[in-house]
Amino acid sequence: MLLKYVWGILENPKITWQAIRDDDRSSASQMLWVLVPLALISPVSGLIGTTQIGWQIGVGEPVKLTVNSALQISVVYFGAILITVCVIASLIHWMSETYGHQISFPNSLSITIYSAVPLFLIGLTQMYPVLWVNFLFGLPALAYAVYLLFLGVPIVANIPVERGFMFSSAILAVALVALVGLLASTVVMWSVGIAPAFST
Repeated sequence: MLLKYVWGILENPKITWQAIRDDDRSSASQMLWVLVPLALISPVSGLIGTTQIGWQIGVGEPVKLTVNSALQISVVYFGAILITVCVIASLIHWMSETYGHQISFPNSLSITIYSAVPLFLIGLTQMYPVLWVNFLFGLPALAYAVYLLFLGVPIVANIPVERGFMFSSAILAVALVALVGLLASTVVMWSVGIAPAFST
């Protein structure tokens, strides 16, 4: 099962990137057995956290979402994660020839998924929706995800480290643009009726 790489990328990333590069599994297999389970972590955790625990502003009562509202937002959140990962993987595949080696789409998808493993796993903190807790754990996870990206790209693309650094920087820029796009889409979703409804 491809989930073995999830532990490997955290424990011994260099060897795991080499194994991922040499794995000939299809994109569909990666989507089904790796991306979908990882992408479910944040939406499910957020659903539990916002409906069962809630968050406090000041000293008032915890603010919670209704189950229907939180479920609707979680479904859209899950879809947005899947779409974002596929778009970034497509852009990696498209850009790769510029940096000296055409990366197959399955390997582009691998780079996208496994670089983001710390970010997927840190989604568990959404079960306790307190801003400072999410930042406390989220910032180190983000830093490790960037490290994994810069380590993995030259290995998977089979290019020199210097060229891999430039390619990784371009991928990081694309990911940041995708993040801004996701934030902007949130505003659009709220305007069409997918907005939070608070429980009383």
